[in-house]
Amino acid sequence: MTTTTVYPYAVREEPDLGIVLSDGTRLSARVWMPEGAGPFPAVLEYLPYRKRDGTTVRDALTHPWFAGHGVACLRVDMRGNGDSEGLMSDEYSPQELADAVEVIEWIAAQGWSNGRVGMMGISWGGFNSLQVAALAPEPLKAIITLCSTVDRFADDIHYKGGCLLNENLGWGATMWAFSSRPPDPALRQGWFQMWRERLEAEPFLPTLWLRHQNRDAYWKHGSVCEDFSAIKAAVLAVGGWGDAYKNAVPALVGNVVAPVKGIVGPWVHKYPHFAVPEPRIGFLQEALRWWNRWLKDEATGAEDDPAMRLYLMDGVRPAAWYDNRPGRWIAEPSWPAPNIRMQTLPLGPGCLGKAGAFRTTVASPEDCGAEGGEYCAIWLGPEMPGDQRRDDALSACFDSAPIKASDIVGAPIVRLRLSSDKPVAQIAVRLCHLHPDGASTRITWGVLNLNRARSMEHPEPLEPGQEIEVALTLDHIAYRLPDGHRLRLSVSSSYWPMIWPAPERTTLTLTGGALDLPVRPGGQGDEVTFPPPEGAAPLRQRTIRAGSHVRRNETDRQTGIVSLIIEDDFGEAENLDHGLITGSLARERWDIHPDDPLSARGETHWTEVVERDGVRLRTEATCAMWSDETDFHLTARLEAWEDDRLVFDRDLTERVPRDHR
Repeated sequence: MTTTTVYPYAVREEPDLGIVLSDGTRLSARVWMPEGAGPFPAVLEYLPYRKRDGTTVRDALTHPWFAGHGVACLRVDMRGNGDSEGLMSDEYSPQELADAVEVIEWIAAQGWSNGRVGMMGISWGGFNSLQVAALAPEPLKAIITLCSTVDRFADDIHYKGGCLLNENLGWGATMWAFSSRPPDPALRQGWFQMWRERLEAEPFLPTLWLRHQNRDAYWKHGSVCEDFSAIKAAVLAVGGWGDAYKNAVPALVGNVVAPVKGIVGPWVHKYPHFAVPEPRIGFLQEALRWWNRWLKDEATGAEDDPAMRLYLMDGVRPAAWYDNRPGRWIAEPSWPAPNIRMQTLPLGPGCLGKAGAFRTTVASPEDCGAEGGEYCAIWLGPEMPGDQRRDDALSACFDSAPIKASDIVGAPIVRLRLSSDKPVAQIAVRLCHLHPDGASTRITWGVLNLNRARSMEHPEPLEPGQEIEVALTLDHIAYRLPDGHRLRLSVSSSYWPMIWPAPERTTLTLTGGALDLPVRPGGQGDEVTFPPPEGAAPLRQRTIRAGSHVRRNETDRQTGIVSLIIEDDFGEAENLDHGLITGSLARERWDIHPDDPLSARGETHWTEVVERDGVRLRTEATCAMWSDETDFHLTARLEAWEDDRLVFDRDLTERVPRDHR
């Protein structure tokens, strides 16, 4: 990335601008303001992740660059987080969205504003950008949403394909820790009281989410797929093939009526100007074209860009991490693209692409899925799916003959005829690239709770032994299968630790099916190019403890329990701009016995540190989850420490009935 040092505008920064809402709650904003003759458009990024420490590294690269090019940027801490007053009750709550609308209207009314506002964000900020756009506040003219979703139930961290993702506990535990941190004592005289009020009121979100196991009104709120036409602002949607939220981009480009464009690169859950795997792109330049077109009415040509710009990844050997993905950029003028055709490959006895009668049973051990990687790769450790051969051996596999080079672009659909021997069952399907030596690279995947095959809102018990027909839409992908290599469709009845297991061991019987494969005509060379990545000067900080990331599997030879152990040490550092010291350490453990789904257990432990003027504030946030045949069980504990003195502690014990899962 090239560091930009000279800008058209000088930039003035305000670290703690107060925005007082109609109920008297003061939100804290960090503002980067162009100096000179205005008025200027403004862009809001609105998050719970703490502008004072949590997002400072990426903020330093991003917002000063926009301000230097004539776009004011406001990075606002949500109610109850960072340096803002109030309390947070949930993610994407009506209160959160209403606050955002107030902030947008406040921005538009300022004397330095031209009355046009944009909203931008990745993950949480990408979600609420879409959701606020669906509320259509008049000043909001454009958004850039990155790594977000249009469906909070089935395409977020909760219930993929109706299956309970373990990320429901994992990310809920992360927020249990993130929201436990105090404001910066240098900014708030009443910081200790604010901290205590937060700790007392902080919701334990995994339990809240677990009380909504079907796609009810709770999940429909904030799911913009309920009414794409409500979005009036121009939408630039960005995603990454290494990220969990890749499906939102084609959904938005294919359904939003307002001006909309999509970009998907090879990246994990990061902004594209500093994302990995490379190649990175000049995201800030692309974003500035978007802002200048819709917030300034400049003729940047942004509306003439292809509907979709996608990075077609070359098929490569499996690895838990990639620094670079070879491939090329392709472009589609419209989406869905008329030149992408579905090629149907029938299933036969152990084969893909040659029809034939078969009867195949699938009774995967409960630890099948160990090579699935993280649901959402974000921390830059060994989080990508590894060699699938081990999981393939525990699954029913259907292999193609060697085929000609094929560009798979879109969402494959798998149709299966099957029966279950139990009333509650799940299925996992992986489309893999089978190399000549037997190595297996996961191309894309999907899971389905079979009790929700007809409806995610109204589950039904299965009739043991009765055949049903189901369809799974796998995640979108752009992947080039090399000439002479093969495809493999792997089907398992479990996928741990990605999804929570069904209450009983299940045997599925497959008797028919097919793969509908989206294939695009091949080509050579980039069909579209981007400028090289730029950014503002990196954050000035002093490293106190370097970070590290560990992911390992263990087997207890005495008990038979297999475990995934994750240790993410984010290090500790001092911000040299204002002196705050922060550090973070996360630990997760996922246990299961291959023969016993009721042995499943997840545990997390986060340590968060904030230090100011020699006073060390620390929180310890732990939680655990397990289940029996009828209920989920959860415990959680939150401790707050001032130096070596415990100043707060809180314990929770929860039980939630299982609902067809």
